[in-house]
Amino acid sequence: MAFTPLNALNSFIAVARRRSFAAAARDLGVSTSALSQSVRQLEARLGVTLLTRTSRTVALTDAGQRLLENAGAAVDQAVESLKTVSVRPGEVTGRVRLTVPSTAVTPVLARLLPRFIERHPRVEVEVRVENRFVNIVAEGLDAGIRLTEAIERDMIQVRLTEPGRFVVAGAPSYLARRGTPERPQDLLQHDCLCIRSSTHGGLYAWELERGRKSWRVPVRGTVTTNDPELMRALAVAGVGLLYMFEPELQDDLRGGRLRLVLEPYAAAVPGFFLYFPSRAQVSPALRAFVDVARELAGKPRQRAG
Repeated sequence: MAFTPLNALNSFIAVARRRSFAAAARDLGVSTSALSQSVRQLEARLGVTLLTRTSRTVALTDAGQRLLENAGAAVDQAVESLKTVSVRPGEVTGRVRLTVPSTAVTPVLARLLPRFIERHPRVEVEVRVENRFVNIVAEGLDAGIRLTEAIERDMIQVRLTEPGRFVVAGAPSYLARRGTPERPQDLLQHDCLCIRSSTHGGLYAWELERGRKSWRVPVRGTVTTNDPELMRALAVAGVGLLYMFEPELQDDLRGGRLRLVLEPYAAAVPGFFLYFPSRAQVSPALRAFVDVARELAGKPRQRAG
């Protein structure tokens, strides 16, 4: 088979991941026309169509999907290797691309990123905060942070936090006005701050448990959002009850702005884990990130006050 230039393959992978020539061109720092020409030359060399293009969309053909899955990680590794040529011995460079749910920003990234950047200032970190399911291999990401039950089984997992709880909380003003729920089914009589799933678009049923029994309560309320900061602010203002990972509420709970309700029914979770493909060759940048993550995971979190 004819030799395929690395630049052309890298151009295709950028477009395939972004599903956009314009966005990929911005990422690579080239013109859209030059990028389009590079991909067309690659298709001509291979004798197959890799991308179907319309005036509004870019989609992968079956051949394009196979090429992305088989070559994406290898090309990333090759490009990162080229960057290490001018690096001093022992210095780490490269890029780490992460997908992280909003619930992990405060308890995990707020501690991890400052330490990592201080130790490895030449590594670029790209963080995508999104609550939908993400295929990190298909989307060209190096790793992700999720609760362990949301991670595919073939991934390597590194614990980042201790087990935690998802809790229901409300402001004293709300509880004084509407009363305190005593059982999971009582939530159906309350104004709850509803969560819209970013994956399937439906409303999220609050999950509670006690012993071996569990509940999925289809709560309702006047406000629906997938933004935890808005949800927390509205709960503090007394608009309704909220359901959230407990570490995100520590300051408000200690300050008395929120109170836990239905605490005996709080759902326990194993905690957050960093994960990455077991079959992928780990880059020096990701290896350094994993090392710092493991180090911080072994240290207790400092509490304010």
